[in-house]
Amino acid sequence: MSRRALDGYERTLQGLARKGRRRVLLSRGGIDFTSNDYLALANSPRLKAAIGAAVERGVPVGAGGSRLLRGNHPEHEALEVEAAAFFGADRALFFGSGYTANAALFSTLPQRDDVIVHDGLIHASVHEGIVASKAQAVAVRHNDVDAFADAIRKWRGAGGRGHPWIAVESLYSMDGDRAPLMELAALAEEHDGFLVIDEAHATGVFGPGGRGFSAALEGRESVVVLHTCGKALGVSGALLGANRILCDYLVNRARSFIYSTAPSPLTAAAVREALKIAADEPQRRAEFDALSAFANAALAATLGVEGSGSQILPVMIGDNARAVRIAARLRTEGFDIRAIRPPTVPEGTARLRIAITLNVDRPAIKHMLERLKVAMAEER
Repeated sequence: MSRRALDGYERTLQGLARKGRRRVLLSRGGIDFTSNDYLALANSPRLKAAIGAAVERGVPVGAGGSRLLRGNHPEHEALEVEAAAFFGADRALFFGSGYTANAALFSTLPQRDDVIVHDGLIHASVHEGIVASKAQAVAVRHNDVDAFADAIRKWRGAGGRGHPWIAVESLYSMDGDRAPLMELAALAEEHDGFLVIDEAHATGVFGPGGRGFSAALEGRESVVVLHTCGKALGVSGALLGANRILCDYLVNRARSFIYSTAPSPLTAAAVREALKIAADEPQRRAEFDALSAFANAALAATLGVEGSGSQILPVMIGDNARAVRIAARLRTEGFDIRAIRPPTVPEGTARLRIAITLNVDRPAIKHMLERLKVAMAEER
């Protein structure tokens, strides 16, 4: 291969660097203000013990194949039954990741005559599914119910004959604000459509028993809910809850489900235990809620920045390079904080995404914000 074959890639990377958008892999270090391990379960003794017990009873590390071949293990099936009961879904389907699940869902369930109306700030994984979908798709203003309704009416007026699919996150990963789920559920039913709710950042920490903000809606035929297992639940994978007809359709038609090796049965065993922890240890959520409230108040008091009201606290910087400098400075001072830049967020909204988890305490939050105030003043 000639060097010229790599030149285009190198030029692209150089261009990203000039714009302050080139990404590199950084080792973890310092106090955790960046992970999604909200309940501090990733290193939980109970999860470690559950995996050890599963190994002892003969659960294999690898699945060995697709779920439709020999890869379907009793641990997968037990998890799906228990998850459906826990979340109140008609049926649950286990995927290797939330990204894979969203890609499967949106590339498979909406049909050629349907329309996908999605929030403008929806996860990248939804866009991945939309690209492969046969349905038309339209983005609307963030959290604007009227904009969703207008898009559906416009589609119908132009001859749309199928069903609308409304796609939102219950708690947005970069802004930390909530979607108006009840109003959107009513809109979906009014137009004979479906509401897809990505609960990635709410599962385990919000709603009754940690069932998420969709707890009052899950189980309806018109509602599809995605619960990721790699954030508050501390493991990996994702559980999609929906009417059993839709789940069976995914088993038969979703290419990323059919042609992927099944998730590790040990992972399924760990997620089963994580759901039990969510049910058995409500004090974790109570502590998490109190810590998040403290962080929101401290952010306002120290920086004059209004908090999101959730565990996700965006501090807007604007300039990509400045955001990177401030984050790097905080890491040298012992706080693991990362800069979030376009295209993950819109142009001009580079930010520090501060995540509150049970891996930190009040003194650490207070100290971090004090150092952040200094860094923001000095890094111009």
